[in-house]
Amino acid sequence: MAQIPGTEFDFFFGDWDVQHHRLITRLAEADDWQEFSGVTSVQPILGGNGNMDDNLINLSGSPYRAISLRTYNPSIQKWAIWWLDGRTSHDLDVPVIGQFEDGIGTFIANDTFDAQPIRMRFTWTKTETETPRWEQAFSSDDGVTWEINWIMNFKRK
Repeated sequence: MAQIPGTEFDFFFGDWDVQHHRLITRLAEADDWQEFSGVTSVQPILGGNGNMDDNLINLSGSPYRAISLRTYNPSIQKWAIWWLDGRTSHDLDVPVIGQFEDGIGTFIANDTFDAQPIRMRFTWTKTETETPRWEQAFSSDDGVTWEINWIMNFKRK
């Protein structure tokens, strides 16, 4: 069943337990994954044309809070997603822009990592289940290859 454009993130409203898997060393062919827990609470904003989530990220030794802000532009049928990390609360990340196709959300941005230009990708899968998944990946070769560096597995509370 086709999703109504602009409602693709409605599945995410509510409260979630999160299992994080984070690659510590990025774009270096490393395999030093770290696992930790978190919680997320998501609510609609802007009369339904967006949503935001509040995250508690229980990073070992240095837990922090962060938010995601998502808005939908019906004229181009695309979402923009911003990230704001409480550790650097004046640095709003560049938005990733994209859409859902066949139940998978893909969102891309040009960004930098360690002062080098990269492409950044967010991917949302399993959004029709009680255990959706988000992945972040970086590409240093303009999207030819991607390194997944953060995975969040959600479970509805």
